[in-house]
Amino acid sequence: MELVETSILKRFLDFPLSSTKEIFDDFRTIEGHIFREKNQRSKKRFLYAEGKREKKALLVAHADTYFDKGCFSEKHTVIEENGILKAVDENGKPQLLGADDRAGIAMLWLLKDCGHSLLITDGEERGRIASKWLMKENKDVAERINQRHQFIIQLDRCNATEYKCYNVGGNDFRAFIEEQTGYTEPEFGAKTDICSLCKDICGVNISIGYYDQHSIYEILNIAEWLNTLRIVEKILYAENLRKFELTTKNYLRLIHKIFQK
Repeated sequence: MELVETSILKRFLDFPLSSTKEIFDDFRTIEGHIFREKNQRSKKRFLYAEGKREKKALLVAHADTYFDKGCFSEKHTVIEENGILKAVDENGKPQLLGADDRAGIAMLWLLKDCGHSLLITDGEERGRIASKWLMKENKDVAERINQRHQFIIQLDRCNATEYKCYNVGGNDFRAFIEEQTGYTEPEFGAKTDICSLCKDICGVNISIGYYDQHSIYEILNIAEWLNTLRIVEKILYAENLRKFELTTKNYLRLIHKIFQK
């Protein structure tokens, strides 16, 4: 099974880094999906596929990479050395890998039949373009996200054993994530899509095993990626998935925690 999963991971890492079309085309084969875009020149586009489970989570990843302005060689080749994936150009020199967030996209593809919902965004690296547009101008989908799900899991965090809730996770939700994953939350962390998407429910961004993102030295540890995949599977296949609401009380707890330090 791990060979199949790794093969799918490599397939998504092989897609051109400057385009998201191939990613969205793959996910548009999912029956019943909603795909919307402002126009072809914009990154205001997303794909939402709602799961059939009664109690379900929303899984999020972004199709774009940091390297979508054409300042690199399109002919990157993904190679594996001792369980580590990296990219090289036609001359064998280090090249951009794009595991941030194609590794997360690969996980969503592997989990697409688990009964939970999927959301693919564009423009996360340029300031959460699609997720902000979704919440502002696609109210029907924004309501589905926050009313029909127990919580949101974004698969877009660097390193091996971290999670980050930013300002969209209460103490109970953080305790749940730590219990399920054994991961820890660092103090630092820029905003990401869940910071826009979570209005009524909590969200978390989880490590998926990549390092040195946004550089030609980016790598992905396959074992760490698989470990997070197994942890997320365990969470998703639980019989009674608890709902974690994002409330004013959660915000006050976060503010109190910050001022205590």
